Amino acid sequence: MENMFRLADHEDFFSRRCIWVSGPVIVGAGPSGLATAACLRDQGVPFAVLEKEECIASLWQKRTYDRLKLHLPKQFCQLPKLPFPEDFPEYPTKKQFVEYLESYAKHFEINPKFNEYVQSARYDETSGLWRVKTVSTSGSNRAEVEYICRWLVVATGENAECVMPEIEGLAEFGGKVMHACHYKSGDKFCGKKVLVVGCGNSGMEVSLDLCNYNASPSMVVRSSVHVLPREIMGKSTFELAVLLMSWLPLWLVDKLMLIMAWLVLGNTEKYGLKRPSMGPLTLKNTMGKTPVLDIGALEKIRSGDINVVPGIKRFSRGQVELVNGEILDIDSVILATGYRSNVPYWLQEGEFFSKNGFPKAPFPNSWKGNAGLYAVGFTRKGLSGASSDAIKIAQDIGKVWKEETKQTKRATACHRRCISQF
Repeated sequence: MENMFRLADHEDFFSRRCIWVSGPVIVGAGPSGLATAACLRDQGVPFAVLEKEECIASLWQKRTYDRLKLHLPKQFCQLPKLPFPEDFPEYPTKKQFVEYLESYAKHFEINPKFNEYVQSARYDETSGLWRVKTVSTSGSNRAEVEYICRWLVVATGENAECVMPEIEGLAEFGGKVMHACHYKSGDKFCGKKVLVVGCGNSGMEVSLDLCNYNASPSMVVRSSVHVLPREIMGKSTFELAVLLMSWLPLWLVDKLMLIMAWLVLGNTEKYGLKRPSMGPLTLKNTMGKTPVLDIGALEKIRSGDINVVPGIKRFSRGQVELVNGEILDIDSVILATGYRSNVPYWLQEGEFFSKNGFPKAPFPNSWKGNAGLYAVGFTRKGLSGASSDAIKIAQDIGKVWKEETKQTKRATACHRRCISQF
C-alpha cells in the first residue's frame, strides 16, 4: 500500500476521493459481471462492481424490445452456481431473464455501485496497482472517485454501445430514425412504411414484430446471412450442433446443419437471403457473426409481408434510394446495425485488448492478460462463454487470495482520504 502514494500524477490523485479495493474491481453489472462476482463470492474473495447505469443488466432492461426471448434453451444461458427456476419455459422471456438476474444478484449478495461511469483505467507500474477513475452521479450530485485495486475485470461485454452508421442523406430524411436498442414494440408504427436496416437476429425480429402490428417493413440485406431454424424436429438447433461437435469435426457439422436447414426452411436465396460461403459455426467462431435463428420472420418474407431489399445508396426527404436504383417511400427508419465494445474508450492498455475492444487472444485464452487484467464476456460464445470465463477468473484470483490470506495480514496504511471499503 505504501507504494500507492508514489503514483505519478499526485495532484489528480489527491483531488479525487480514493477507495482501496482489497479484491478485484469488476467493470460492468451485466450477466458477465454478475457471474464473475458470484464465482468470486464462492471463492471468498471480496470485490467491487461498478455500473454506469442505475440497474443491473441495463442492456436487457433498457435496450431490448418487448417481445425478446432467449434464442437458446435456458440450460445454455444460466449463470454459474444457480440454474433457472424449473417452472421457466425453455426459452425464457426478457422479463423472466431479468427476474433471474435480479434473484441471482440477491442470492450471491452482489451490490453494484450504480451510476459509476468509468472514465479511465490504467495500470500503474510504480505501485503495481490498477487505478480506475470514475464519475459518480446521484441525482444532481456529481463526484469523482478513484478505485485502487490489484485486479481489474473488464465485464462491459461485446455489446456495450450501439453502432450508428453514417448514411448519405439520413440527416435530411425528416422521418423518425432510431437504433433498434430504442425500439420496444411496433404499436407506434401501425400502418407505417418502415425501413429496417440490418438482417441479423434483431433486424429479423423487429421486422416480424412490425408485421404483427400491421406495419409494412422493408428489411435491408446488404450481405450474405445464415438463417437457421430455431428447432429441428423439436430439438434446439444449437443443442443439436453442440451434440454433433462432440463427435464430428466443425466443417462436417456445418454441412449437416446447412442440409437440415434446407430441409426445414427450403432455399432462402430465392427470397434475397444469400448464404455465406463459410459455414454458420465456422463463421461464428472466426468472425463472431451469429447466424439468424428463425422464429417466424422467414414465413413473413415468403408471404411478402416483409420486403427484402438490397443496400442503401442514399436517403432523401421521405424516401430511400437503393443500390439497384429502386426508390421507396418510407415513414420511419430503424437501424438494426448492431453493437460494439466500448473498452478502447476507457481502458488505457494495448497489449491484451485490440483496437476493436476485444482480447487479442482467441477463445479459450481470451480471459486473462498481464498484471491482474481479466476479460469476461468477449468470447463471442454468448452467456455460456461468459460463464466459462467467470469460473476461470475467480479460480485464478481465488488461488492467489487464499495463499496470501494464510500468511500474516499485511499492514495497510490508509491516507485520510483513502477509505478502505471493500
